[in-house]
Amino acid sequence: MANRFILTLSCPDRPGIVHAVTAFLVQHNLNIVESSQYGDASSQRFFMRMHFAETPKEGEEASAASLTLQDVRAAFAPTAQALDMDFEIHEDTRKPRVLIMVSKIGHCLNDLLFRQSTAQLGIEVPLIVSNHPDFAPLAASYNIPFVHLPVTAATKQEQEAKIIELVREHNIDLIVLARYMQVLSPTLCDAMSGRIINIHHSFLPSFKGARPYHQAHDRGVKIIGATAHFVTSDLDEGPIIEQNVVRVSHAMSPKELTHAGSNVESNVLATAVKFFAERRVLLNGHKTVVFN
Repeated sequence: MANRFILTLSCPDRPGIVHAVTAFLVQHNLNIVESSQYGDASSQRFFMRMHFAETPKEGEEASAASLTLQDVRAAFAPTAQALDMDFEIHEDTRKPRVLIMVSKIGHCLNDLLFRQSTAQLGIEVPLIVSNHPDFAPLAASYNIPFVHLPVTAATKQEQEAKIIELVREHNIDLIVLARYMQVLSPTLCDAMSGRIINIHHSFLPSFKGARPYHQAHDRGVKIIGATAHFVTSDLDEGPIIEQNVVRVSHAMSPKELTHAGSNVESNVLATAVKFFAERRVLLNGHKTVVFN
């Protein structure tokens, strides 16, 4: 089967970027499957996601493939250098390896594991890490190793060092905080910069902190929501990937709001993870470009 690749890039905006990329594809007998691009006037940067496939040469079988990932990366490097591009190229069949972290609230974890098991997310989950033992049976039901790493203020540095060790040992591409109720240190945030996604149980920036649905109930809100964002050392202020809301009523109790909110949280987090797995999320300073 012919190889297929996904190119993502950002660079200073200027004329000729699309022409340079398409010329590279033509030169190497590569065909566009899907293309998205965006020029940000405020940052003066250009962003592109290009999904492309090798085209068999005349006389070759349709299944023939000659270019490797290393070939394509090396061949594209001069174009990238000429236009000062930050770029990545991946085979479209490669599934990111995701470490899921959770505490004692399990709806997002359960949703992610079900979606992953039914091939809805395009990820691999080599292990689950928790500061509580509660979801070890759930992990076992999906045949995924579960690592219990309890944490206190006194042991936080040691516990996070073990997390970083697990990231390296299992070649982790992304950490997903599926209601992991611990604030990550700047050390861990920096070590995995742009590769940690959190689900925040409100439509940021409203109702930060504890008991958000009780805060929402006290304020008589008419919609509640959830926000998936990259984690930075600034609490709940990382670049936003996905958000959604659901309408609620004055007659709903905090418990009913919590149930409604849990559904939104699960959907928003799963969508953000899927976008990441499909290489659709590009960082743009304190924002993101999401080609969805």
